[in-house]
Amino acid sequence: MPNKETFVEHLTRQGISRRSFIKFCALTASSLALPTGAARVIAETLATTPRPSVIWLSSQECTGCSETVLRSFEPTLESLILSEISLDYHNTLMAPSGAAAEDARRQAIAAGGHVLVVDGSITLTQQGTWSIIAGEATLDIIQESADGAALIIAIGNCAAFGGLPRAHPNPSDAHGVDSIIASGDLVTNAPVINVPGCPPIPEVMTGVIVHFLTFGVPELDALNRPTVFYGQTVHDTCARLPHFEAGNFAQSFDDEGARQGFCLLDLGCKGPVTFNACSSTHWNGATSYPMHSGHGCLGCSEPDFWDRPGGFYTPLF
Repeated sequence: MPNKETFVEHLTRQGISRRSFIKFCALTASSLALPTGAARVIAETLATTPRPSVIWLSSQECTGCSETVLRSFEPTLESLILSEISLDYHNTLMAPSGAAAEDARRQAIAAGGHVLVVDGSITLTQQGTWSIIAGEATLDIIQESADGAALIIAIGNCAAFGGLPRAHPNPSDAHGVDSIIASGDLVTNAPVINVPGCPPIPEVMTGVIVHFLTFGVPELDALNRPTVFYGQTVHDTCARLPHFEAGNFAQSFDDEGARQGFCLLDLGCKGPVTFNACSSTHWNGATSYPMHSGHGCLGCSEPDFWDRPGGFYTPLF
C-alpha cells in the first residue's frame, strides 16, 4: 500500500533522529555539488513532502543494479527504504508475492505521482515475451506502470542504452527506455533520466531522486544523464592523472609502473571518453574505484561499451 506520510512523520514513527536526517541532506547536497545552504533547502522540502512511491521493475538484467543498492553506504538500504522513499514494488526486495505484489503495484499507480525505476533492457522480440513479469510481457507492465508517473529513471546501462543484451547480434531485440519511447513502443509524458553504469553508483540514484523532489529534473546531457554526475570524464578526476600528464604509462598490470600508480591508458583504460562519477564520488562508501584499485575503466556508462573494436584492453589512442 503506498505510504503518503511525510519524511518528518515517518522519521518520528520510526524513531530516526533529526540528526540522521540532517546528515543525509548534507551528504546529498555535497554529492550534488550544490552551494552552501542547499542542505537546508533539501531538508525543508523533504520534511513537508510525502515520501515518493517507487515502483522498481526488472527486465533483462543480472540483478547487479539491485545488488549495488543493497551495498549502498550513505544512505544505507535500510534508511533509503525506511526513511527517504516508499519502495512499494521491487521484484527482488518486496515482501509480498503473487497477487498481493501486483495489487501493491497497481495501488501505487492509482495514487499517481510515483517514480518508476526501470532496471534492465526491454526486449521487443515476439511482442516482448522474452521477458515476463507476473505472466505479462515486461514492456506491457512498464507501459501500465508509466501511466501517471512523475519521473522515470532508467537505472544501469541496460535500461539506459540496452546494455549487454543489446550486444551484437542482439537476438532479443533489446533496447533502452529512451529507444522504445522514440520508436513509439512506450508512450509516456514523464521525464526520463538515465543513470547508466554496469552497475551505477548507488548514491547517484539517491541523489537524482532527491534533486527531482527538491529542485525538479536536474540538468541533463545529450544522453539524458544528469550532468552533476556525468558532466566530467572519469579521467578528469583520476588519481593517476598526474602520471598521464607526465607521460608515465604502465605496460602491464604487474610491472613496476603499475605498482607506482602509472596511468593505465596503454592497458585499455577508457577513462578519457567515459562520463561518470566513479573517480569523484567513488564506490564502497567513498573507498575506491577501478583505477584506484589497479584496473582501467571499461567505459560502462557509455552506449555500446561492450561492442568496442578490439575489446576492453585495446588502447584508445
